[in-house]
Amino acid sequence: MWPADIEQKARAIIKDFTARGLKLATAESCTGGLIAGVLTEIAGSSSVVDRGFVTYSNDAKVQMLGVKLATLAAHGAVSRETAMEMALGAVSHSDSDIAVAVTGIAGPSGGSADKPVGLVHFAAAGRDGALVHREMRFGDIGRDAVRLAAVRTALGLVGEIAQAPAP
Repeated sequence: MWPADIEQKARAIIKDFTARGLKLATAESCTGGLIAGVLTEIAGSSSVVDRGFVTYSNDAKVQMLGVKLATLAAHGAVSRETAMEMALGAVSHSDSDIAVAVTGIAGPSGGSADKPVGLVHFAAAGRDGALVHREMRFGDIGRDAVRLAAVRTALGLVGEIAQAPAP
């Protein structure tokens, strides 16, 4: 169902988190639950995946994750600041040790000169205070391709933050 590289990354996360007793949450906008979907394809994922938040609308980001209205007004839904608040909110609104968040413009419309189609912001947060952000500009490669690229990047970020030393 998934490209082999994505499935391999998901398997590695489930194996690593299971061995370490870690829980994971996702906070997804442009990926619409695909990250949680690929993780839960893996047998044994129920011991790792705590929950997934699909917060496609700004209201959902505020209500479910605690993203500040002021952040959305000042920076927009597709921004570093919003992605970081989404990740922090997913950790604080779950029983997870780590959360990954994704917000972007998958296209084909919705882009602008400042925020073109293919722009995606990622953040991962740990209950230990770790917080990382990544911005990717995949380009106008098609909605499906942007979303799959975002899943790949998000899974990589999960692995990265899980290996990072506590702050």
